[in-house]
Amino acid sequence: MAFLALAVWSYVAVGRGFFWRCAERDDGDPRPPAAWPRLAVVIPARDEAEGIGRCLNSLLGQDYRGAWLVILVDDNSSDGTAEVARRTAANYAPERLAIVPGAPLPRGWTGKLWAVHQGIAAAQTLDHPPEYLLLSDADIVYAPGMLSWLVARATSRSAVLASLMVKLRCESVAERWLIPAFIFFFQMLYPFSWVNRPGRATAAAAGGCTLVRADKLAEAGGIDAIRDALIDDCALARRLKAKGPIWLGLTERVISIRSYPGFADVAQMVSRSAYAQLGYSPLYLAGTVLAMALAFLVPPLAVIAGSDETRLLGIGAWAVMALLFWPTLRLYKISPLAGLALPAIAFAYLMFTIDSAVKSMRGQGGFWKGRFQAARVK
Repeated sequence: MAFLALAVWSYVAVGRGFFWRCAERDDGDPRPPAAWPRLAVVIPARDEAEGIGRCLNSLLGQDYRGAWLVILVDDNSSDGTAEVARRTAANYAPERLAIVPGAPLPRGWTGKLWAVHQGIAAAQTLDHPPEYLLLSDADIVYAPGMLSWLVARATSRSAVLASLMVKLRCESVAERWLIPAFIFFFQMLYPFSWVNRPGRATAAAAGGCTLVRADKLAEAGGIDAIRDALIDDCALARRLKAKGPIWLGLTERVISIRSYPGFADVAQMVSRSAYAQLGYSPLYLAGTVLAMALAFLVPPLAVIAGSDETRLLGIGAWAVMALLFWPTLRLYKISPLAGLALPAIAFAYLMFTIDSAVKSMRGQGGFWKGRFQAARVK
């Protein structure tokens, strides 16, 4: 078993697009378009008063040179989200912000996607509808110039989708232990170099910051086509990659300000969609449990309880996983020694995944903002 674990990590090191190097970044200066396309930023917001001001401050202060506006869909908030948004816009150009009151959530839609659908519908009623749509979460803060950078990246590569894996908040003890691993595991599942290669079927996006071509989104069936998807960013990426090239990269210039103060908060974030990632399949769940146990748990067990030869194999596998984790830890300014804790962190994620499956079977899956959004499964 220790030998198999070492073989797995040897494959991960060289056979998964070298994802662990974190090389796909928002670096360089992409060629600007000859004419800047019309752009609409669509923000679904449900009880986001705490962070929407910072999000809009960062957006409304952008120097995008084309025609653009921000459409905020107030998804039946109870905390004054819309009023905070209006006050923030008053400091810039109030006409740059349109607020759409959210309609009641219909059956078969997730709350976020229903809000996004309404925002896009509002954009399409403009005298000059946008050519690009930036789908942004309400807790995202953009560095100056990022709207222009994203559009230039998309147009210079003829990409129908360009997405940034925003830098997640990593301040609390729980965040420092668990958040870098979230990014590491996501890249392992969807190697960004494969996502960015047109000939590869791998498709993914990061829903907090995703720019799409409006016409290609319509050709792909619009948001309606993924209306019940909990992992909506990857579902959207799969549909759009069939229409043209897509691009996904890491950034330190677009950040999430959503906090996860305790371990339970991170657990809820992961378990909300973990079982959906497995297609609500008990068979895939069992396979995931076995695969993660082999890759992450066998090496430390071999070191602790194995024979001399087994111990050496366990040390080798443990060392490889820690080394592969290092670039992600460096991105989040965490000591490389934390890589030695990856088996324990992976065990926590395994428990989150099992918890996600149990909640889905009880009809309590996909909980977010007071809603259970995953279909009940058996």
